[in-house]
Amino acid sequence: MNNNTTKHIIWFVLFVLLQVLIFNNIKLFGYINPYIYIAFVFFYPLKKEKTTFLFLSFLLGLCIDFFSDTGGINASATLFIAYFRLPILSAILRKNDFDFLLFNIRSISFGKSLLYVLSLTFIHHLIIFALEYFNLNEFGSIINKTIITTILTVFLIFIGIILFTKKR
Repeated sequence: MNNNTTKHIIWFVLFVLLQVLIFNNIKLFGYINPYIYIAFVFFYPLKKEKTTFLFLSFLLGLCIDFFSDTGGINASATLFIAYFRLPILSAILRKNDFDFLLFNIRSISFGKSLLYVLSLTFIHHLIIFALEYFNLNEFGSIINKTIITTILTVFLIFIGIILFTKKR
């Protein structure tokens, strides 16, 4: 195993432990908790094999589902954003795939990185809460919970980006 593989395994386990042991127990206003584990999707290198990345994203969501007893909603939402990560990033940066080989979230402007993280986080949370409620009569609750949780999650992810990544 090389150094990068070991680093990704450590990040994977760290995100699962942080989410399950700490962030799942935070209930702001009685019902809002951040889903910081999706930062793994943002930090995973774009140049790696897509099949491995999709498998790891699904496995990450499945681990969260297992410990949270949520029946697969985290796995499906995480797999969805992992699959659409590159097309969304391409739309935001307006570049082709060859320019992503050395991608680092801190190497792009704050506005573009915010849009990237915000859009994927919003999509992830919308899927989670839509599957959790699974009722169109609760559309207002789904949107409300999605927006508030997205704001909290993006805030915490950007604190993590500032503290734990290098600027290139």
